[in-house]
Amino acid sequence: MSRRTLARPAVLEGIGLHLGVQCRITFRPATSRQGIIFRRTDCAGSPQIRADVSQVSGSERRTQLGAGEYAIHTVEHVLAAVSGLGIDDVTIDMDGPEPPILDGSAAPFVAALSEAGIALLDGEPDFLELTEPVRIIDGASVYEAFPAGELELDVTIEFPHRLIGSQSRRFLVTKECFVKELSAARTFGFIHEVDALREKGLIRGASLENAVVLGESDILSGELRWTDEFVRHKAMDCVGDLALAGARVRARIVAIRPSHRGTVTLVRELVKAARKENGMEEKKTTFAIDDIMKVLPHRYPFLLVDRIIEIEEKKRIVGIKNVTINEPFFQGHFPGHPIMPGVLIIEAMAQVGGMLLLGSVADPDTKVVYFMSLDNVKFRRPVKPGDQLRFELDVLQLRGTVCKMRGIGKVDGEVVVEADMAATIRDR
Repeated sequence: MSRRTLARPAVLEGIGLHLGVQCRITFRPATSRQGIIFRRTDCAGSPQIRADVSQVSGSERRTQLGAGEYAIHTVEHVLAAVSGLGIDDVTIDMDGPEPPILDGSAAPFVAALSEAGIALLDGEPDFLELTEPVRIIDGASVYEAFPAGELELDVTIEFPHRLIGSQSRRFLVTKECFVKELSAARTFGFIHEVDALREKGLIRGASLENAVVLGESDILSGELRWTDEFVRHKAMDCVGDLALAGARVRARIVAIRPSHRGTVTLVRELVKAARKENGMEEKKTTFAIDDIMKVLPHRYPFLLVDRIIEIEEKKRIVGIKNVTINEPFFQGHFPGHPIMPGVLIIEAMAQVGGMLLLGSVADPDTKVVYFMSLDNVKFRRPVKPGDQLRFELDVLQLRGTVCKMRGIGKVDGEVVVEADMAATIRDR
């Protein structure tokens, strides 16, 4: 089985459901093993956010990735369409903070992606599989996940409205099932909740055209597409939030009164369980300076990474460089106007990437990382004393001892540098 991306770009535009801001969204083909990456093209440096549960920053009435002005809101319908069609690698450009809500379902995204076509990539898809059940309770939401060969969803919802009540459906979520049975199910809400939600800054873009709106006893927005459209939509939301596992989920999931927060919590537990089953529970995910010095050969004044705060073997790493006035290069670059040299910013990023590569070998003290190429290097603003550089690197391709990575560096959430790099591991 091959990984899948798009054959051509796909473009849609419209207003966002909660923020009410116009947005143009462009799905672009990607390289193998990139995964699903959102890119805010309306922000300086076009900051990227990986569709991963570690990036979730909000889950009230929608799923939000990232924080602050670079956050991306209400990603669940987009992710459901991408995941439902079995797309593993795609770049999603947005010129606003929230994808368009369109008709309130994932169907318009599915149509656009299907028209763009699918291209096969080298490498096999990543799968998240269980060997033991996982159970979580999050408020009123209850989930149980069981080992299975495919994704099965058994969803039950309960609402005190005569058109909903208690609804249950089971779906074997193949591509065909998702397209025909789930993708067109629309988001829904109740007229009595409108004022309270808008006071919270939500549903500013909602209308009778992009949601099923329920009055006290009737529907105010036309006919239902299915009599059980409500439970179908909740199942579709689950498909979208499960995509945050960063892999195709193979499990039978029983979800009672599911919510975005509950499903995100479930995904965290599924990822944790899968890592444990793969013998990864003891892997370090943070490295202090003493740990770093056991891996990297660099020493003063050329050790330019202070801490690793996140690492996913062979996939992703996040490292920190604290920039202080005591750095020796500030003596000459420049007197009275201290600026960190761009070449050293790239070197610091490369050292973080080196930690990702060397951290996965058994004898790092006998190896060294040589960087082979740098491409698409861009500096967005100067780095000065007092700044904290946060480097985020994602593996694009890994073949033998050669690795291609894409990295960005941020200060206070703003992208200050970005680069694509290739490196190889060699004996010292």
